[in-house]
Amino acid sequence: MELTEKETHTLEEETIEAKEEDVNTSVEAEVEEIQVEASPEEVLKQEVAELNNRLLRVQADYDNFRRRSREEKEAAAKYRSQTVIEALLPVIDNFERALLVKPEAEEAKSLLQGMEMVYRQFQESLKNEGIEVIETVGQTFDPHLHQAVMQVEEEGFESNQIVEELQKGYKLKDRVLRPAMVKVNA
Repeated sequence: MELTEKETHTLEEETIEAKEEDVNTSVEAEVEEIQVEASPEEVLKQEVAELNNRLLRVQADYDNFRRRSREEKEAAAKYRSQTVIEALLPVIDNFERALLVKPEAEEAKSLLQGMEMVYRQFQESLKNEGIEVIETVGQTFDPHLHQAVMQVEEEGFESNQIVEELQKGYKLKDRVLRPAMVKVNA
């Protein structure tokens, strides 16, 4: 009886698989014999190796924990003043509006000068904490930094360029506290 090429190929594969199973079975039997014949010293060496491996893993986990904790503390210190500054933003806005008033009386002018000095000192303190005013007029609109409230068509400005600032925006280091409210050229 003649076999086709396909049948011959299938028969060869089955023979190879049977041989592999026999080899695997004999290897497993030899490994079991070696394990049974292992001396107490070899068993102790294996246990020491396993314990060393576990120790290395625990040390690596601990190092990772220390690194994560340090990074979290640094981030907390970097942004520690965020909630206080966010609460002060409306105060800053009102302060700036008050400074826009043009006094006529001499007393009011000296009062305004005092307010300007306090305002400069306040701005310097904010700058020392890492607060920055977000640049707006003339800049290209960035949705991460700016909030477009109006869109106008004005000559002298490119498309998507900020025409006017309606409310200042602030950043604390690299984090936006409040986006700037702006008019954008269409």
